[in-house]
Amino acid sequence: MRFNEQQDPVLRAAADWWVRLRAAGADGEVIEQWLAWTGEDERNLQAFERMNELAERLGTLDKVSRQGLIRAFVRFAPTPVPALRRWFPLAAAASIAAVVLSGALYIGWTHFAADVATQVVYQSGVAQNREFSLPDGTKVALGAASRLSVKYSNAQRSVEVSDGEAYFEVVHDNQRPFVVTVGNMTVRDIGTAFDVRRTGGRVTIAVTQGRVAIADQRLQARPHNTLEAIAGQRVSYDPDASRLLVDIEAPAQATAWRHNRLEFIDEPLGVVIANLNRYAGRPVRVADADLNALTYTGTIRTDAIDDWVGALPQVFPLRVSKEANGVVLSDPKHAFR
Repeated sequence: MRFNEQQDPVLRAAADWWVRLRAAGADGEVIEQWLAWTGEDERNLQAFERMNELAERLGTLDKVSRQGLIRAFVRFAPTPVPALRRWFPLAAAASIAAVVLSGALYIGWTHFAADVATQVVYQSGVAQNREFSLPDGTKVALGAASRLSVKYSNAQRSVEVSDGEAYFEVVHDNQRPFVVTVGNMTVRDIGTAFDVRRTGGRVTIAVTQGRVAIADQRLQARPHNTLEAIAGQRVSYDPDASRLLVDIEAPAQATAWRHNRLEFIDEPLGVVIANLNRYAGRPVRVADADLNALTYTGTIRTDAIDDWVGALPQVFPLRVSKEANGVVLSDPKHAFR
């Protein structure tokens, strides 16, 4: 990434926010101001993520390597720019370096009063995955057409996945647990990386590292409503089922969507289509409800969705029809209703 005259002030502001959020006097008002700034322009949040990236790398380097990284970070286009402009990104990098080198690098949002909790919402468009870091350093990959909200307080780090899919590499903190709510389920980090997917009322949780505590929040599930899942396990929740289902799933398979592949194991066709539509250029609609119950196991490449849909009649007893506003899957038995 090269910085031009328009980007330099944004980068400088991002560095300033990075330092302010980690100051001992940071409070809810500072967070509200930061949220307002990130909402003004998507470039602001992108620049802030670059600050997080630089700080993380600086913290692991010796002095010589740090200086080299700072210089690499502030490379410019060959077009000459005024000396004052050249100072902006260098100062941005230096401000982060000062915090790191002073030994004061720590996770922000830790000095709030116990009753302060600020929420921020992240969402993605169709066919657009996103990756970002939360203020505590937790890394998030957000699948296409997905939405999650984050609310951090002094007592707990709370995340809610309301639509789609997300993968978390959690920075563990015994004093402030990391809890994800997805549908009727909660997932509590116990030193973990895990993936969650919500499709309507159905939820899948795949653990790729460490372990998580999973709880079913339905009242009727209270007697046996919690379990622990470890790396390599997938937990599935169906609102129509009486219990959670635990299966084996390789970590690479659980996160295949990050590499343009949607993986499914014995899942209803309706669930498969709903997740496929998060990546499809033209939406696919199931016209006949009986088709939703068909089960599918396999891989769908997000860059070859049309080919997969076109081949469905070879696998299932259904018809594929192209219409002006998308693709329709129907049961041939109902063709002459």
